[in-house]
Amino acid sequence: MVITSKDNDFVKHVKKLKEKKFREEYNEFLVEGIKMIEEAINEDAVIKHIVVCDDCKTQSSIPSDLLYEIAKYDCIYASEKAFNAMTDVSNPQGILAIIEKYPSEENQIDFKDDLFLVLDNIQDPGNMGTILRTADSLNLKQILVSKGTADQYNPKVVRSTMGAIFRVKVIECEDLTKTLKELKRHKIKIYATDLKTDKSIYDVSYEKSAIVIGNEANGVSTEVLNLADEKIKIPMLGKTESLNAAVATSVILYEAKRPNI
Repeated sequence: MVITSKDNDFVKHVKKLKEKKFREEYNEFLVEGIKMIEEAINEDAVIKHIVVCDDCKTQSSIPSDLLYEIAKYDCIYASEKAFNAMTDVSNPQGILAIIEKYPSEENQIDFKDDLFLVLDNIQDPGNMGTILRTADSLNLKQILVSKGTADQYNPKVVRSTMGAIFRVKVIECEDLTKTLKELKRHKIKIYATDLKTDKSIYDVSYEKSAIVIGNEANGVSTEVLNLADEKIKIPMLGKTESLNAAVATSVILYEAKRPNI
């Protein structure tokens, strides 16, 4: 059977998952594209449904070995018209999946790590996704985020992670200041980014530390800055005063990890 109508109940369900409230209600999120489906399978994500466009020209680009793998799951076929109603990608590859979100009970902080990344109200989904991808490139297994931070399951975030969404645990902190105090009790030093400080990211040691990246417009909140053991910044050699949040995160994380690379 092939879904052909844009008004089909399943199509409506998929479209709902583009909104955070429905992702939370159904405990599901969407991934799209060949690479993301392959990553989901390889990382043993809980795949509830895989949707394949039955008559899209791009369907022929799906590798035969992936078609063999997806046949093991609940595979649903849709006409191009119905598939296009479900996707929000400008040039879809003709395949998407509904994935079960990770259980909330898994969101426990592992205090044994030597380096923590903390996001204080990052808003842009593209930044969030790129930061997750950077964290994965350095083998960070968890990042901590404030309650107002962009949703990790936002479709744009998921696409930007390029598969890191399946490997990096995002732990949402109900009260970020309380969480940071708990980190300090575990002898973890808090470094907060702040343009007003004179201390460079190259002036500190990152052994057993947490790096806090702030909101794109306003930086790290005052409450968090007050808890920081040190305030640090990336020195600017030109006239630009600061870097994009995702770029700044990459620079600082790689400096922090440099002794181990």
